[in-house]
Amino acid sequence: MSRSRRRPPVTRRRTGTSRRWWVVLLLLLVLTGGIYSQYRRQVNRYARRLYATLVTPHLTGSERTPFLDGYSVHGIDVSAYQGHIDWPRVASNSVRFAFIKATEGISLRDPRFQRNWREARKAGVFRGAYHYFQPNYDGAQQASLFVRTVPLLPGDLPPVLDVEAPDFHDVAVMRRHIATWLRLVERHYGARPILYSNYSFYRRYLAGHFDAYPLWLAHYEVDQPTLPREKWIIWQHSDEAYVPGIRGTVDFNVLQGNYNNLLALRLPTPRPAAPPLPR
Repeated sequence: MSRSRRRPPVTRRRTGTSRRWWVVLLLLLVLTGGIYSQYRRQVNRYARRLYATLVTPHLTGSERTPFLDGYSVHGIDVSAYQGHIDWPRVASNSVRFAFIKATEGISLRDPRFQRNWREARKAGVFRGAYHYFQPNYDGAQQASLFVRTVPLLPGDLPPVLDVEAPDFHDVAVMRRHIATWLRLVERHYGARPILYSNYSFYRRYLAGHFDAYPLWLAHYEVDQPTLPREKWIIWQHSDEAYVPGIRGTVDFNVLQGNYNNLLALRLPTPRPAAPPLPR
């Protein structure tokens, strides 16, 4: 009697379970493919950054990333993060300008600023200095630190305020500090500063408030910045490039216009005083 009660074959249940898992796997693949299709630039970016982290110990400083097509004036921006820079080698690879981190907040001086500042000019690279803005600190104190650190000379590029730190308490207070820094630094050097920010931060917090200042825009993984061309003068299009003379990644930038536009951006040489008219 017990033999006459036949149980359903176990293989059927296994087959049904396997079929469901295959359906789930297929749905996951389709979903993953859809996400990748929509965010492939970001996914590829994270993959490249992971790769760069893994290979950095094996770099030689000879690696090269092709310059962006459609632009004739290319530059970099650097800080202590780039380590020891071979500036003559950088200059020999068509890097025309470099912005160098000088200060941050109210007390931090970049430990490699003095050397980078000196050697960039010696190598024939047009140099500029930037301050990394801390939004919860007083703008006047931050401006004071910058002007006490950076000896801008005729022929140098204008001072830059890097505004991108998101940890602020009040956007109106932050804007007042930014305005103070810009005003005091312009008064000190007699040159209008450049405002640097990334696209999303600029659009959300700065757009429409500092339009009198030239904009250096960071916008990655796009063929062109979303902002109209008349809104920006420099585009930082990559933060994971390589240039011979620097061991590791560096930011790549392009200037709108040609070499003459770069020359026109520099601080002018003061004109000598005219001799007094004869009486």
